[in-house]
Amino acid sequence: MDGAGSALRYPWEGPPEQGQAIQVAEGILWLRLPLPMALDHVNIYALDDGDCWSIVDTGLHSRRSVSLWQELLAGPLAGKPVGRVILTHHHPDHVGMAGWLMDRCDAGLTATRTSWLMARMLILDEEEQPSEQALKLWRAAGMDPAIYNARKDSRPFNFADTCYPLPVGYTRVKEGDVLRAGGRDWDVRIGNGHAPEHMTLWSRDDNLVLAGDQILPSISPNIGVYPTEPEADPLSDWLASCDRFASIARDDHLVLCGHKMPFTGLPVRMRQLSQNHHGALDRLRAHLATPRTAGECFAPLFKRKIDAGTYGLALVEAVAHLNHLHQAGEVSRTCRADGAWLWQMKG
Repeated sequence: MDGAGSALRYPWEGPPEQGQAIQVAEGILWLRLPLPMALDHVNIYALDDGDCWSIVDTGLHSRRSVSLWQELLAGPLAGKPVGRVILTHHHPDHVGMAGWLMDRCDAGLTATRTSWLMARMLILDEEEQPSEQALKLWRAAGMDPAIYNARKDSRPFNFADTCYPLPVGYTRVKEGDVLRAGGRDWDVRIGNGHAPEHMTLWSRDDNLVLAGDQILPSISPNIGVYPTEPEADPLSDWLASCDRFASIARDDHLVLCGHKMPFTGLPVRMRQLSQNHHGALDRLRAHLATPRTAGECFAPLFKRKIDAGTYGLALVEAVAHLNHLHQAGEVSRTCRADGAWLWQMKG
């Protein structure tokens, strides 16, 4: 779901060119790698630790990414090795090249425990066909029959498809820790909702925030329910995180985000990120005056057309909003003969 406002300010007119870097603050470089999807890039940050670099997030593993990383290591990062990879969260576009950098550069890895466990588990868990748990979730969500039939016998996406193997061993950080990197002390603050135990870093020495995907401008991160935890309520976790970060947000914070452009105006953005979902829930409540499956709830939730490429993300986000209302006691659900849940407002 989208949400942006003119109160946000973008200090740079455009992103760095491939293989190049933009200095966003003393000792911090902004890099960008391409992604083969609608959201066609991920932002990477290199922090100068004096005798080496700390790299925040890494992009997908692919031949193109390997070539670009070789270009970056020989170009803007030349002169000192990569000593550490800092992982904001476990998603493939952030962890994909971490193992490659660790192997090539003998670098260490710093992450939250859940991020490391999720990344390593999912990279190792290769499936040739969708699991029965995935099929059950798709049926329960009322997945479009044509899409279901196409997916049920096809090889699903595996983390291993786009992630280099992740070695054993990492340095754990948690809420309240202080991390030294880029000549600064950073407070570790943990968000949830988009990914469990998502790390954000807030500089004690200036106005910088390394936000990963927890805080993005102009787009809202996907909040989804997956076969690993079909009854989860990640939206509650997301809204709670937004409230916590809103309480410490300053207008002069420069947010170095995982996608789109670095920006200032963080208090406004935190309100937008929360209000975006509260508004969607209000529209969903009205929509559920009539019993609906999750697959029939796209219209009140999303402000854009949902096509085959975005259908899966839309479906898991619809389930997240329905689970939220269900666990709050606002909606009931009944199981249809085909296994789909029908959701309806109570009373």
